[in-house]
Amino acid sequence: MKSLLLGLVLLAGCSLGGNKSPAPAIYDFGLKSLPSSVQVAPHLNASILMTEITAPVWLATPAIQYRLAYHDAARSYHYAQSRWVTSPAKLLSRRIQDDLVQSTRKGVVSSHEGLKSDYALHLELEEFTQVFDQPHSSRAVIRLRANLVERATRQLIAQHKFSVEQATTSADAAGAVAALIQLSDQLSTEIIRWLADQLTEPAGKSL
Repeated sequence: MKSLLLGLVLLAGCSLGGNKSPAPAIYDFGLKSLPSSVQVAPHLNASILMTEITAPVWLATPAIQYRLAYHDAARSYHYAQSRWVTSPAKLLSRRIQDDLVQSTRKGVVSSHEGLKSDYALHLELEEFTQVFDQPHSSRAVIRLRANLVERATRQLIAQHKFSVEQATTSADAAGAVAALIQLSDQLSTEIIRWLADQLTEPAGKSL
Protein backbone atom coordinates (compact mmCIF):
# COMPACT_ATOMS: atom_id res chain seq x y z
CA MET A 1 0.00 0.00 0.00
CA LYS A 2 2.82 2.40 0.94
CA SER A 3 4.54 1.60 -2.35
CA LEU A 4 1.36 2.36 -4.26
CA LEU A 5 0.88 5.71 -2.49
CA LEU A 6 4.51 6.64 -3.08
CA GLY A 7 4.16 5.82 -6.76
CA LEU A 8 1.05 7.99 -7.05
CA VAL A 9 2.81 10.91 -5.34
CA LEU A 10 5.81 10.63 -7.67
CA LEU A 11 3.53 10.35 -10.70
CA ALA A 12 1.59 13.44 -9.63
CA GLY A 13 4.84 15.34 -9.10
CA CYS A 14 6.08 14.46 -12.57
CA SER A 15 2.76 15.43 -14.10
CA LEU A 16 2.70 18.82 -12.38
CA GLY A 17 6.31 19.49 -13.25
CA GLY A 18 5.70 18.67 -16.89
CA ASN A 19 2.90 21.26 -17.11
CA LYS A 20 4.96 24.20 -15.88
CA SER A 21 5.05 27.15 -18.25
CA PRO A 22 8.52 28.35 -19.31
CA ALA A 23 9.81 31.39 -17.47
CA PRO A 24 9.16 34.62 -19.40
CA ALA A 25 12.08 36.33 -21.16
CA ILE A 26 12.77 39.69 -19.47
CA TYR A 27 14.66 42.42 -21.32
CA ASP A 28 16.31 45.74 -20.51
CA PHE A 29 18.31 48.04 -22.82
CA GLY A 30 21.60 46.32 -22.03
CA LEU A 31 24.99 48.02 -21.88
CA LYS A 32 25.58 50.86 -24.30
CA SER A 33 28.93 50.98 -26.07
CA LEU A 34 30.92 54.20 -25.73
CA PRO A 35 30.74 56.51 -28.78
CA SER A 36 33.73 56.74 -31.09
CA SER A 37 35.61 60.02 -31.53
CA VAL A 38 33.62 60.79 -34.71
CA GLN A 39 30.27 60.20 -33.02
CA VAL A 40 30.69 62.45 -29.97
CA ALA A 41 27.43 64.31 -29.26
CA PRO A 42 27.49 68.13 -29.20
CA HIS A 43 28.14 69.78 -25.84
CA LEU A 44 25.24 71.71 -24.29
CA ASN A 45 26.30 74.78 -22.34
CA ALA A 46 23.30 74.72 -19.98
CA SER A 47 21.97 72.83 -17.00
CA ILE A 48 18.88 70.76 -17.78
CA LEU A 49 16.12 69.31 -15.65
CA MET A 50 14.92 66.11 -17.26
CA THR A 51 11.58 64.95 -15.93
CA GLU A 52 10.47 61.31 -16.11
CA ILE A 53 9.05 60.50 -19.53
CA THR A 54 5.27 60.28 -19.45
CA ALA A 55 3.31 57.70 -21.43
CA PRO A 56 -0.30 56.62 -22.04
CA VAL A 57 -1.70 53.90 -19.79
CA TRP A 58 -1.18 51.12 -22.34
CA LEU A 59 2.56 51.95 -22.49
CA ALA A 60 2.96 52.32 -18.71
CA THR A 61 3.54 48.58 -18.20
CA PRO A 62 6.51 46.27 -18.92
CA ALA A 63 4.61 44.61 -21.79
CA ILE A 64 6.25 44.42 -25.23
CA GLN A 65 3.53 45.83 -27.44
CA TYR A 66 2.83 45.02 -31.08
CA ARG A 67 0.25 45.91 -33.72
CA LEU A 68 -1.11 43.87 -36.63
CA ALA A 69 -1.34 46.64 -39.22
CA TYR A 70 -2.55 44.21 -41.90
CA HIS A 71 -5.48 43.20 -39.67
CA ASP A 72 -6.44 46.04 -37.30
CA ALA A 73 -3.90 48.84 -36.92
CA ALA A 74 -5.92 50.55 -34.17
CA ARG A 75 -5.53 47.61 -31.77
CA SER A 76 -2.44 46.77 -29.72
CA TYR A 77 -1.37 43.37 -28.39
CA HIS A 78 1.45 42.21 -26.13
CA TYR A 79 3.66 39.12 -25.90
CA ALA A 80 2.70 36.68 -23.16
CA GLN A 81 6.16 35.17 -22.61
CA SER A 82 8.38 38.23 -23.14
CA ARG A 83 8.44 41.61 -21.41
CA TRP A 84 10.61 44.56 -20.42
CA VAL A 85 12.08 44.70 -16.92
CA THR A 86 10.10 47.92 -16.39
CA SER A 87 8.00 50.24 -18.54
CA PRO A 88 9.50 51.51 -21.83
CA ALA A 89 9.13 55.09 -20.57
CA LYS A 90 11.37 54.39 -17.58
CA LEU A 91 13.97 52.57 -19.68
CA LEU A 92 14.00 55.35 -22.25
CA SER A 93 14.22 58.02 -19.52
CA ARG A 94 17.37 56.46 -18.13
CA ARG A 95 19.00 56.03 -21.54
CA ILE A 96 18.36 59.64 -22.60
CA GLN A 97 19.39 61.01 -19.21
CA ASP A 98 22.66 59.06 -19.31
CA ASP A 99 23.41 60.47 -22.79
CA LEU A 100 22.54 64.00 -21.63
CA VAL A 101 24.99 63.71 -18.75
CA GLN A 102 27.74 63.04 -21.30
CA SER A 103 26.66 66.00 -23.44
CA THR A 104 25.90 68.78 -20.94
CA ARG A 105 28.64 70.89 -19.40
CA LYS A 106 26.54 72.23 -16.53
CA GLY A 107 24.83 68.99 -15.56
CA VAL A 108 21.49 67.19 -15.63
CA VAL A 109 19.13 67.07 -12.65
CA SER A 110 16.02 65.03 -11.87
CA SER A 111 12.66 66.25 -10.56
CA HIS A 112 13.10 64.70 -7.11
CA GLU A 113 16.46 66.43 -6.51
CA GLY A 114 14.94 69.90 -6.19
CA LEU A 115 17.97 71.60 -7.76
CA LYS A 116 18.01 74.70 -9.94
CA SER A 117 18.56 74.39 -13.69
CA ASP A 118 18.42 76.62 -16.77
CA TYR A 119 15.93 74.55 -18.76
CA ALA A 120 13.48 71.70 -18.33
CA LEU A 121 13.03 68.93 -20.87
CA HIS A 122 9.60 67.28 -20.86
CA LEU A 123 9.14 64.16 -22.99
CA GLU A 124 5.92 62.30 -23.76
CA LEU A 125 6.11 58.83 -25.27
CA GLU A 126 3.36 58.20 -27.83
CA GLU A 127 4.42 54.94 -29.48
CA PHE A 128 6.93 52.23 -28.59
CA THR A 129 5.78 49.20 -30.55
CA GLN A 130 6.47 46.52 -33.10
CA VAL A 131 4.26 46.85 -36.18
CA PHE A 132 3.48 43.85 -38.38
CA ASP A 133 2.73 44.98 -41.94
CA GLN A 134 2.52 41.30 -42.91
CA PRO A 135 2.45 38.16 -40.71
CA HIS A 136 6.19 37.57 -41.22
CA SER A 137 7.39 41.15 -41.68
CA SER A 138 7.63 43.77 -38.94
CA ARG A 139 9.22 47.07 -38.00
CA ALA A 140 9.86 48.88 -34.72
CA VAL A 141 8.38 52.33 -34.20
CA ILE A 142 9.02 55.00 -31.54
CA ARG A 143 7.17 58.32 -31.47
CA LEU A 144 7.76 60.99 -28.86
CA ARG A 145 6.95 64.65 -28.23
CA ALA A 146 9.49 66.99 -26.63
CA ASN A 147 8.93 70.34 -24.90
CA LEU A 148 11.84 72.57 -23.91
CA VAL A 149 10.98 75.10 -21.19
CA GLU A 150 13.04 77.95 -19.74
CA ARG A 151 12.66 77.47 -16.01
CA ALA A 152 13.17 81.09 -14.91
CA THR A 153 10.32 82.41 -17.07
CA ARG A 154 8.36 79.14 -17.52
CA GLN A 155 8.30 79.96 -21.20
CA LEU A 156 8.00 77.23 -23.84
CA ILE A 157 11.17 77.62 -25.89
CA ALA A 158 10.62 74.87 -28.45
CA GLN A 159 8.45 71.85 -29.18
CA HIS A 160 9.12 68.97 -31.53
CA LYS A 161 7.71 65.56 -32.43
CA PHE A 162 10.20 62.78 -33.08
CA SER A 163 9.43 59.65 -35.07
CA VAL A 164 11.94 56.87 -35.81
CA GLU A 165 11.46 53.37 -37.18
CA GLN A 166 13.39 50.47 -38.67
CA ALA A 167 12.75 46.93 -39.84
CA THR A 168 13.27 44.13 -37.32
CA THR A 169 15.68 41.29 -38.04
CA SER A 170 13.02 38.78 -36.96
CA ALA A 171 9.26 39.02 -36.65
CA ASP A 172 9.12 38.09 -32.97
CA ALA A 173 9.72 39.56 -29.50
CA ALA A 174 13.51 39.24 -29.73
CA GLY A 175 13.51 41.11 -33.04
CA ALA A 176 11.32 43.82 -31.55
CA VAL A 177 13.62 44.26 -28.54
CA ALA A 178 16.79 44.55 -30.63
CA ALA A 179 15.26 47.10 -32.99
CA LEU A 180 13.65 49.17 -30.23
CA ILE A 181 16.96 49.41 -28.35
CA GLN A 182 18.74 50.64 -31.49
CA LEU A 183 15.97 53.15 -32.15
CA SER A 184 16.14 54.38 -28.55
CA ASP A 185 19.83 55.18 -29.01
CA GLN A 186 19.10 56.91 -32.32
CA LEU A 187 16.26 58.89 -30.75
CA SER A 188 18.45 59.97 -27.84
CA THR A 189 21.05 61.30 -30.27
CA GLU A 190 18.39 63.19 -32.25
CA ILE A 191 16.98 64.78 -29.09
CA ILE A 192 20.41 65.99 -27.96
CA ARG A 193 21.14 67.45 -31.41
CA TRP A 194 17.76 69.19 -31.34
CA LEU A 195 18.54 70.63 -27.90
CA ALA A 196 21.90 71.87 -29.16
CA ASP A 197 20.18 73.63 -32.05
CA GLN A 198 17.71 75.35 -29.70
CA LEU A 199 20.25 76.38 -27.09
CA THR A 200 22.79 77.84 -29.52
CA GLU A 201 20.37 80.18 -31.30
CA PRO A 202 21.57 83.81 -31.40
CA ALA A 203 20.15 86.07 -28.70
CA GLY A 204 16.94 87.74 -29.74
CA LYS A 205 16.10 85.21 -32.46
CA SER A 206 12.68 83.60 -32.14
CA LEU A 207 12.78 79.88 -31.40
